[in-house]
Amino acid sequence: MSFATLALIVGVGLFGPLLAWPNRWQVPVVIGELAAGVLIGTTGFHWVDPGDSLFKMLANMGFAMVMFVAGSHVPIRDKSLRQDARPSLLRLVVVVVVAAGLAWAVASMFGTGHVALYAVLFASSSAAVILPIVQSMQVPGASMARLLPQVAVADAACIVALPLALDPANAGHAALGALAVIACSAVVFGLLWLANKRGWLRAGHVKSKQRDFALELRVSLLLLLLLAALAQTTGVSIMLAGFGLGLAVAAVGEPRRLASQLFGLTEGLFGPIFFVWLGASLNLRDLGTHPSMIVLGVALAAGALLAHAAAVVLKQPVSLALTASAQLGVPVAAATLGDQLGLLQPGEDAALLLGALLTIVATTVAAHTAAKLHG
Repeated sequence: MSFATLALIVGVGLFGPLLAWPNRWQVPVVIGELAAGVLIGTTGFHWVDPGDSLFKMLANMGFAMVMFVAGSHVPIRDKSLRQDARPSLLRLVVVVVVAAGLAWAVASMFGTGHVALYAVLFASSSAAVILPIVQSMQVPGASMARLLPQVAVADAACIVALPLALDPANAGHAALGALAVIACSAVVFGLLWLANKRGWLRAGHVKSKQRDFALELRVSLLLLLLLAALAQTTGVSIMLAGFGLGLAVAAVGEPRRLASQLFGLTEGLFGPIFFVWLGASLNLRDLGTHPSMIVLGVALAAGALLAHAAAVVLKQPVSLALTASAQLGVPVAAATLGDQLGLLQPGEDAALLLGALLTIVATTVAAHTAAKLHG
C-alpha cells in the first residue's frame, strides 16, 4: 500500500461525516464509510485491494479499536444498570427465546444452516449505535434507564457468543480462547481498579498531562495489542479483545482525556480505514447474482425487529422495544469473520449488513416515536 492509496482511503472515508451531516437524517457515520468502500473496492472501481496485507492489518487494528470504544461506552457504572437489571434480563430472555425460533425459520427458509448465527444477530443490540440515537432524539431519562441495561447486556453477551455461533464445529476451541481473553480482560480490570484505588492512575494522569506523555493512550493501546495478540493466537476474534478491554476501562472509569484521545484516533483514522476496508471487501454484485440474498437481508432485519418487539409481553412500550433492535458491531463482525473463515454463502455477508442497516433505520424511527410519546 502506498501513501497515495492510504490518502484515497482516508479521503473517501469523509463521505461518512458528509452523509451524516444533516441533523434530521440521523445517519450513522459508518454507513457512509461502508458505502465509500463499496464504491472503490471489489464491487465498484477496484481502486483498492482489500486483500493487501498492510490494508488488512490497519483494518484489523481499526476493528479492535472500534470495539474498544464501543465497550468503553457501555454505561457499566450507571446505577440504572443495577436498579433495572432484573426486568431487563427478563426482557432479554424473552427476546432470546423468540430469536431462536425466528432464526430456525429464516435459516430453514433460505437453506443457509446458520440457525445459531441468526439467533445471535436477532438478539443483539448495539450500544454504540443506540446510545447516540436516543440521545440525539432526546428520549427521556426514565425511558433510557429502562432501556440501557437490556442493550448493554445483549451487546456484551452476543459479542461473546458470536464466534461460537458462527463456527460451531470449533466451538470448544473458540470457547477456550474466549475464556482466555475474558479472563485476561478481568485481570486488566483488577489491575486498573487497584491502581485507581491507590491513586496511581491519578498520579500518572497528572504527570502525563503536565509532560505531554499521553501515557493513558500508550498503555491502553499496549493492552489492546496484547489482548488482540492473545485472541489471534487462540483463534478468537479480536473484537472480543477490544470489547473486553473497553468494558474493563468503563468499569473503572474512563478518563475524559483518554476518551478524547481514543475518539480522535479511532474516528479520525483507524475506524474509517476498517469500515472502508469492509465495504471494499464486499461483493455486492453477488446480490444481483443471488437476489435471494436481498430477501435474506430484509428477513434478517424483520427477525431482529420481531424478536425485540416480543418484549412488549413484559409491558415494555413497543417504541422502546424496537429502539433496542439496532445492530452494527455483531453483523459487521459476522460478515468479517464469516468471509475470513469461508463460512458464508455468496452474498450472505452483504445480506448481514443490509439487515443491520435496516434495523438502524427502524431504531431511528422508533426512538423518534419514543421521544414524542414519553417526552
